[in-house]
Amino acid sequence: MKILTTPMCQEVVRLAGVLEYTVVLDYNFEGADLAIVLSETNTNVPSIKLKLNTFKQIYSSIDHISNILGTKKLDMGSIKKDYLAFTNPEKKVLNERKKIKVKVYSNFIRDIIKDMGFTLVKEKPNFLVFPDYLKEEISHNFMKKIELNGSRIVELPSHKHAPDNPLERAQIRYQILENKLCTKP
Repeated sequence: MKILTTPMCQEVVRLAGVLEYTVVLDYNFEGADLAIVLSETNTNVPSIKLKLNTFKQIYSSIDHISNILGTKKLDMGSIKKDYLAFTNPEKKVLNERKKIKVKVYSNFIRDIIKDMGFTLVKEKPNFLVFPDYLKEEISHNFMKKIELNGSRIVELPSHKHAPDNPLERAQIRYQILENKLCTKP
């Protein structure tokens, strides 16, 4: 079976125990029996589409690939430790996170904020979190006196400005949010 994937899905494919696959940079999946790609990627061949924004989505994707292809997943012990540190804090920490109101400007950020236990709001946020590709737009709107009600602004790296490895990318994003949102003003 000829399996093609992209650099952003490669680590998940590897962790799912797939031994033979080819990484394509140009999104040309011609001749593939199967493409393993991000959910928003269009292909003209059978594909497994993945969401890789949160640790939970990453683990679910690894399980999904392994189950479909009948492969044996690689050991992810140390990786799960990172996930648990960010998403299963002590009850006291989780209760504090719930008090923090966050407005987001991206679906991938929404997924992460929910996974970490912060409260998503549309009005009167404590924090405004946006992807780096909206920096100019956010800055422009901010200069036009957009009403932020004293909220602080946090920029997260998008796919273009973060590692291709989804686990490294998630770790960076979660750490930024942990550092910025969990500090008192």
